[in-house]
Amino acid sequence: MNSVPPIADVDLRRATLCQLLHWLAAGRVHSEALAEVYLDAIERINPQLNAYVGVSPTLLREQARTAEHRRRDGVIGRLDGIPIALKDNFDIAGWPTRAGLPGPGRPAEHDAHIVGRLRASGAVLIGKTNMDEGALGAVTNNPHVGPTHNPHRHGYTAGGSSGGAAAAVAAGLAVAAIGSDSLGSIRIPASYCGVFALKPTQGEISVRGMIPAARMLDTVGLLARSVNDLTVLLQVLAGYDADDPRSRRRRVALAPPDWEPGKLRCGVLSNLPGLGVQPAVVDVFEATLAKLDRELGQRRTVDFEDWHFARARRAGLLLMEAEMLGTFATQLADAEHPVSPRFRQMLDYAASKTAADYATADRVLDAAALKMRRLFAQIDVLVTPTTPQGAFPLDGPVPDSQADLTSFANLAGCPAVSIPMGTLPDGLPIGLQLVGARGSDLRLLELAEVWSATLDAAPDYPVLVG
Repeated sequence: MNSVPPIADVDLRRATLCQLLHWLAAGRVHSEALAEVYLDAIERINPQLNAYVGVSPTLLREQARTAEHRRRDGVIGRLDGIPIALKDNFDIAGWPTRAGLPGPGRPAEHDAHIVGRLRASGAVLIGKTNMDEGALGAVTNNPHVGPTHNPHRHGYTAGGSSGGAAAAVAAGLAVAAIGSDSLGSIRIPASYCGVFALKPTQGEISVRGMIPAARMLDTVGLLARSVNDLTVLLQVLAGYDADDPRSRRRRVALAPPDWEPGKLRCGVLSNLPGLGVQPAVVDVFEATLAKLDRELGQRRTVDFEDWHFARARRAGLLLMEAEMLGTFATQLADAEHPVSPRFRQMLDYAASKTAADYATADRVLDAAALKMRRLFAQIDVLVTPTTPQGAFPLDGPVPDSQADLTSFANLAGCPAVSIPMGTLPDGLPIGLQLVGARGSDLRLLELAEVWSATLDAAPDYPVLVG
């Protein structure tokens, strides 16, 4: 009988979550060995990438050892032994939650809701990932701990504010990662780093224990190396939380997809260049639609003349800045550990606005909800590029438009998925975004799986072998 050869470390780092679950169940790899593979990669690669801001090898090994015991005992969780990273705005009991701000931070007293769910599922928590200061940005060029570099090209942004999480997944430093998304903070870095992302329906996953950016916009976001991995994570983390005021109570479980492929109605925007989408991105998007011609069903051009993308994004940004004045009041007053001038300037802008200005911005949420109802009465899914541009140099100008195409889903409370759709002429990846009506998370994920299989555009992971 021929023995099965061991799996190479690079292949373990390249594997999807679902593949690793299969290998763990078959005994081809063990939790402790898998943890060592990821620790070794982090030790070698993170100094140049700066995806992680905190990792505890001792705690990681303890979790992996416990997961191994559970597998021997035959009582395991859904994610037992899978190494997962968390953005540094989620509480892990005993760890400081800095949210990208300066200062030592106080250790959290309790786990965030999703951390409790991950622990209960047997996941192995790797550590905290880098992010924009206060989650107020889309570059992850943190002035206090340094920038996260795009794994595809050093010196280029990984996107943000969950840039460290996306870079870790793409570089094979985490099997999957949990971040947050308030105007696009999961999907923007997914687009730039060439990974898969889900922003669920607002309230589908509890945000209790997450440092808020804007409570009316915030969602937990998921990053992985395949659509199927996102589906597994959603099913583990979703559920009603009575202690989260915006948690979504479902009358029935997450519904399976129910659309007929031949009758699928796909909406596309007219005049993408007029919305500020770069020509190279438009070219890749049009080529993608051509490849998906049979899968798109009925392709319809939807009317967004009544929706000003940039103005709506700015309204959402004002809601975030205004709320952060209270959320980070202590940090703003800490002269010993000052926030950056940029962060203070953005919050000072909100402080200079009136209550009427805030109310005007808040009304955009109502307009988005009504727009969503009208839109998804006509179509099943809205298809756009995830971002108007690809990754850009960290030392260059930052485009204001990064969240123009992603912010609608947050303002309307919709689910949205980003999948790799190809590469730009400069060789960097770019994402395709699917947006659906509230509650259509699984429908979007099934469609994203079909489309991603057709496109076959995901890069070879890990991007950095080390």
